[in-house]
Amino acid sequence: MMAAPEQLTPEKLALEGDHFLAYHRLSGTGTGIMFLCGHGSDMDGTKALVAEDWAKRNGRPFLRFDYRGHGQSSGAFLDGNISSWTSDCLAAMDALTEGPQILVGSSLGGWLMLNVALARPDRIAGLIGIAAAPDFTEDLLWAEFSEAQRQQIEADGVIALPNPYSEDPVKYPWHLITDGRKNLRLRGGLNITAPVRLLHGMKDEEVPWKTATATAEALTGDDVEVTLVKNAGHRFSEPDQLALLIAKLEELSDRVG
Repeated sequence: MMAAPEQLTPEKLALEGDHFLAYHRLSGTGTGIMFLCGHGSDMDGTKALVAEDWAKRNGRPFLRFDYRGHGQSSGAFLDGNISSWTSDCLAAMDALTEGPQILVGSSLGGWLMLNVALARPDRIAGLIGIAAAPDFTEDLLWAEFSEAQRQQIEADGVIALPNPYSEDPVKYPWHLITDGRKNLRLRGGLNITAPVRLLHGMKDEEVPWKTATATAEALTGDDVEVTLVKNAGHRFSEPDQLALLIAKLEELSDRVG
């Protein structure tokens, strides 16, 4: 499905405060595609590269980039939160893309794509969420913390939790929780009318598949579809799952022109 990726040095988008976002961009015609990676992931992940390969073969504009504190961008991981990473997405969209965009958001990126769609409704041609995780700081972290863990993160400013993909723990700062509360999207009407496709594995042990149905219910638009894959986990990177992603990307691209 995908040719071996070229190892290219990323370009850099300068931000204020001597920060920058590392990115790769393809030129092309038609509706652009913008990939938003997951929490602690980067723009070189399998799903981003598969989507980029499709865009390249079809002559479509494409952008993938790292948020601050991720991948090859500047900044410390623990300094970021939902608001700052949303700001990074908006900066990348405004400076590096033109015209309507299809946003493809993986996990955290699925939350950020909703924030971007609310902030730039005229720039959104469609949204594709892959194990999208809106409100995870409140519903999947804080709600599951014991009282001792809640006291620890407030007192220490950070908490370390087991990482399913590494021996090194995942660290979550207290400000990620408090900032997340300013960005909650599943508590009321989510005023997005662009077409939305939500893909989610029913064996996802990090973000329950019911998050996808809750997101669909919160969206005010009618063109919303949820696709549940019974044997898929959170990574959603097996060949048949990647093929489904590309099928949805082709569908939305054909629809919006």
